[in-house]
Amino acid sequence: MVSGKSIGSLLFICMCIPAFGLDTHQKILREDVRTLSVRNNNDFMQPPVIDLNGYNTIDINFDIIGEKHEDLCYRLIHCNSDWQPSSLVESEYLSDFNEYRVEDFEYSYNTFTHYVNYNIRIPASPQSILKSGNYLLQVYSYDNPDSILLQARFMVAEDLATVSGFVSGRTDRGFNDKFQQLELEVALPNNGEIDPLTDLKVTVMQNNRPETERAISTPAFVENGVLHFRHSPYLIFPGGNEYRRFETVRADYAGLNVDSVRFVDNQWHAWITPDSQRGDKPYRYDSTQHGRFKIDEYNSTDPDLSADYVDVHFKLISEEYPETDVYINGDFTNNIRDSKTRMHYNNMESSYEIIMNLKQGSYNYRYETVSKNGGEDQESNIEGDKYETRNEYLVRVYLRKPGDRYDRLIGYKVITID
Repeated sequence: MVSGKSIGSLLFICMCIPAFGLDTHQKILREDVRTLSVRNNNDFMQPPVIDLNGYNTIDINFDIIGEKHEDLCYRLIHCNSDWQPSSLVESEYLSDFNEYRVEDFEYSYNTFTHYVNYNIRIPASPQSILKSGNYLLQVYSYDNPDSILLQARFMVAEDLATVSGFVSGRTDRGFNDKFQQLELEVALPNNGEIDPLTDLKVTVMQNNRPETERAISTPAFVENGVLHFRHSPYLIFPGGNEYRRFETVRADYAGLNVDSVRFVDNQWHAWITPDSQRGDKPYRYDSTQHGRFKIDEYNSTDPDLSADYVDVHFKLISEEYPETDVYINGDFTNNIRDSKTRMHYNNMESSYEIIMNLKQGSYNYRYETVSKNGGEDQESNIEGDKYETRNEYLVRVYLRKPGDRYDRLIGYKVITID
């Protein structure tokens, strides 16, 4: 029997899909929700992918500021390769009823900012997810299924296709200049059941940034069951630059790239060492987390509960760009450009500035610009494009045979530049 509340949830999902599609970006939708992270429990540096019928897991972790626990639930929406909902019904991709209670929560301790930390482990039970592909997780209030607090993305993969390849600064658009180019090989099972020219779609994404994702469906050639993707314009990416980084693992001490710290009005503050533009400067290697952030507190065995919140002051010394908005970007912003990540120009200091309330840890970030007239997102205006940058590329292989109603994720690989 389906409850009225569950029917309301299904109706809400349907009504939320306008003509141009459902907004399935990973993001926070309520002001007091903070620090959304999707973690691969096998390896912090691996993408949020679990194996179909496997034993690996991911954790979706977040805080709600305050001292009161909330009764929360989550649901899963199966999506195609473009992150739009597939035509599968819930009973086809889940063995459980699609309303899961969020039962793993704990209160912060020894912090000036009080919060409740929530954790969701995926899958909820062994073999509870029946189909591979992309998944959108929505967290909502138990009493109000229409009130979504946040959305998070993860993937479920089958082990059918083997992906290999490399990245190089030697591209079809220049030799060791501003770009990087991938060459890929996808090996398929030798059973003749997959048509490599019509049934597959390969997507590539740089540094976990959805706006960089490219889809390519036609290989240059196929040989002995191996698809070769070469000299494709869709596999050429701007090089960008290494992520900038800082650490606030100790709130009372100026850590990596932190200029000073101060405790004011019951709140820790950290001033990041002022940044400058890097576009015209030589490339400088740095070992970063490819945009990721990690919650950490130097004196704690459980930073999720004992890391405090710090007002982090960013400052970019720069001339003003009147026709351009400047944003700060990294996984900690969920790669969202909005009023919370847009920087403001300080004429007195000749700098772009922003204050962000962030949980203690180690962070990666970059500066990006967007034309106010609707132009494309850019990071090269401030950061520059360097062919040497140690970018990370997530390659995914999707399969849809004639008559299928969803995209199966049958292989994936993370590739970095040689």
